[in-house]
Amino acid sequence: MRIPVTDLKAETEPLRDELMAAVARVLDSGQFILGPEVDAFEAELAAAVGAAHAVGVSSGTDALLASLMALGVGPGDEVVTTPFTFFATAGAIARLGATPVFADIEPDTFNLDPDAAAAAITPRTRAVIAVNLFGRPADLPDAGGVPVVEDAAQSLGTGAPRGACATYSFFPAKVLGAFGDAGAVATGDADLADRVRLLRAHGARPKYVHAVVGGNFRIDAVQAALLRVKLPHLRDAIARRRQIAARYRAELPADVRPQADHPNHVYNYFVVRAPRRDDLRAALREAGIATAIYYPIPLHLQSCFADLGYRQGALPHAERAAGEVVALPCYPQLDEDRQARVIDAVRRFYGA
Repeated sequence: MRIPVTDLKAETEPLRDELMAAVARVLDSGQFILGPEVDAFEAELAAAVGAAHAVGVSSGTDALLASLMALGVGPGDEVVTTPFTFFATAGAIARLGATPVFADIEPDTFNLDPDAAAAAITPRTRAVIAVNLFGRPADLPDAGGVPVVEDAAQSLGTGAPRGACATYSFFPAKVLGAFGDAGAVATGDADLADRVRLLRAHGARPKYVHAVVGGNFRIDAVQAALLRVKLPHLRDAIARRRQIAARYRAELPADVRPQADHPNHVYNYFVVRAPRRDDLRAALREAGIATAIYYPIPLHLQSCFADLGYRQGALPHAERAAGEVVALPCYPQLDEDRQARVIDAVRRFYGA
């Protein structure tokens, strides 16, 4: 039987009755936009992550976008961030007319190097975005008073939000996944939370009276209801991911080097550096084991950012990681026999 990188069907099947009841509850209520399900989810999420405020939005991308808008990022500004992350991190910056300024990563954590980030700050820097890549908390830079946004799209459950705010994604493959797109912003700053709430509804307060130009960033009530079913299981799901990661670390051959561990790592993905990566992937595919590459091209080398002037070799740690990393199957329903299949297949490839 094929082993996927993640198995959403296996994850949701035990909760099927509760999930269907949540959908029925929303249908019966007739309240599909915001309302009591969203209010309840926001309160439960804030409690779960240890934040004073949580604001549900339409996606992790829009969580970043709304956060930057709330912080006043706009044309002429710079935002310092990592080149080794999902596109949305830099895309949100560019969509506001600001300039992404890429600083290199730490080779062991794959996260933004805080010293490199601090060195990249200029008088035009309006914010810094640090990404907790694959679920490992990043070390936040000393930004000298510049707001730091914690892109926690892959790291729900690592602890309370740090910096100005944390942004979450509930894309289905995340540690806490919705049934479509959804996201949230969590913060201890009441004014920032209020600004995000205003922006997510076209900047209107009251309805049809627009204080600012916002967007349609609202989370759907049905997604909030479904996430409320899954949220109580988050702690156990993370514990299971950590167990699998610990076994991989103990039994995979020394040829592969996992991302540096951290006590609060939630292992949204288990990622290693692998010599002859593409050959390894082919061998695992032949053995019925899926893998994935997050991410094959660092953002500073994407063609849409060519006008920023980065060239091959500008950020060597990110470039090297993009050529070496591979994600192995890691999800709560991955049983011990299938874990052993993954480990044995990797060991066979390297002759261990």
